[in-house]
Amino acid sequence: MPPENSSSGSGSLSLSEVRPGVWGKYVWVRIQGVGGDARYDLGCVGAARGRSLKGGGFWRLGEDSLVATHLSMGNSPSKSAANATPAAMTGSAAAGSAVSAAVDADEPDDPSGCSGKRHHHHQQQQQQQQKPRSAQRDLSTFDALLADTSSPPPVSRRAGSSTTPSSVSSSVKTVSSSGSSSSGDPPHRPRKSTFVVNEFIKRLMDARYQPVMSKQFCLSSAEIQTICSVAGAVIHNQPVFLELGTPVKVVGDIHGQFGDLMHIFDMCGLPPRSNYLFLGDYVDRGRQSLETMLLLLCLKIKYPENVFLLRGNHECASVTKVYGFYDECKRRCSVKVWKCIVDVFNVLPIAATVGGKIFCVHGGLSPSLSSINDIKQIQRPTDVPDTGLVSDLLWSDPDPDVQTWGDNDRGVSYCFGRPIVERFCRKFGFDLIARGHMVVEEGYEFFSDRRLVTVFSAPNYCGEFSNWGAVMTVSKDLLCSFDLLKSSASQQQK
Repeated sequence: MPPENSSSGSGSLSLSEVRPGVWGKYVWVRIQGVGGDARYDLGCVGAARGRSLKGGGFWRLGEDSLVATHLSMGNSPSKSAANATPAAMTGSAAAGSAVSAAVDADEPDDPSGCSGKRHHHHQQQQQQQQKPRSAQRDLSTFDALLADTSSPPPVSRRAGSSTTPSSVSSSVKTVSSSGSSSSGDPPHRPRKSTFVVNEFIKRLMDARYQPVMSKQFCLSSAEIQTICSVAGAVIHNQPVFLELGTPVKVVGDIHGQFGDLMHIFDMCGLPPRSNYLFLGDYVDRGRQSLETMLLLLCLKIKYPENVFLLRGNHECASVTKVYGFYDECKRRCSVKVWKCIVDVFNVLPIAATVGGKIFCVHGGLSPSLSSINDIKQIQRPTDVPDTGLVSDLLWSDPDPDVQTWGDNDRGVSYCFGRPIVERFCRKFGFDLIARGHMVVEEGYEFFSDRRLVTVFSAPNYCGEFSNWGAVMTVSKDLLCSFDLLKSSASQQQK
């Protein structure tokens, strides 16, 4: 156990300035005080300034300006870490970036191709007065995390909007081109006891060129557990109800169709050049749910203010045992890996707004939702209950044959009609509800006079539907457009 304090430098850190995390495996990190030489190895470190975080080994930078230089699973630091050269970050420097540290691996290239059809839907509104964005949550995990300081500003968090709601009108434009990407180097193992997120991203992206049925996974169980521990902390440190700015790309269900997720990045650009809000249902049914979920978690770690992941009804332990993700984890990795990923599911945010005018959720509305504060007060971690607000937000569906609330054919939650959508938008000042949860032929489908849109991003779903996939882009002035994509599998056959 290190001494309680040190006198080596004015920036030395007192042990009383950090608190242990409240749960999770012990992750050992080396830390130092800015301006001083004092270094301590602590287990399951929480946040500076007294706030505990889930999933140890990750904390929030503040005036204390802590910086991590080593991260490994185990009971003690490795000898190799003792010789590691720590990075340093001051409080003023930390305030300007979401994540900052040095890396050994190169950043993956951003493919520039695009394919499919593009449909534009205009949303007219008064000029919004931009509020100054509050200081980002400054996070530092380890020396392998890269901050792309040359990228556009991240999605800002907004408290709301005072603009007048307006209807969505439509015009159509068709474009066509093809995206391409070359295979990178074969996967290789990172240095022991070091969490190199760039390398993990590269290895996961290279998995698109590997046989789909391969049982060998590109990451070890220990590496996956580390990713889940860090990603869980990043996600839990952000609100359960996200308030995002623009521009942002809204992605619907993926369902383990990893090749199609990569096609989306080819078409729309990788973060941080493009900001993303995913509406949930990353796993189950598809053959590569592990690659899909872990790549998104790695991108969330690297770009916490550019990538946002909402929870879907399939991000639930009981559902994954029925629809395939549990079996995939057991076959390709271990049940322990499945449990770690489920822990991340239980802290995912439930809903979001974009520009204060678009309400985003996986499923739909709820009769239990009387105020937006009802969502903000949802406590995490939480499983998905059989009934109630969380269940409805993840499971409910629009139905043109229902006036108010009706039984859902899924056997869970409700169906809601046009009057419910109109009442919700009028009450809370939203122009549009964006949701996933349903396969639709064109990849997107409007409901209730364009007040609600379903976005589904898994083309040729399960190999049984001839549907398109879609990604909705929301521009700075709330112009909504849709990029459509065909299945990556069908393109490879050509």
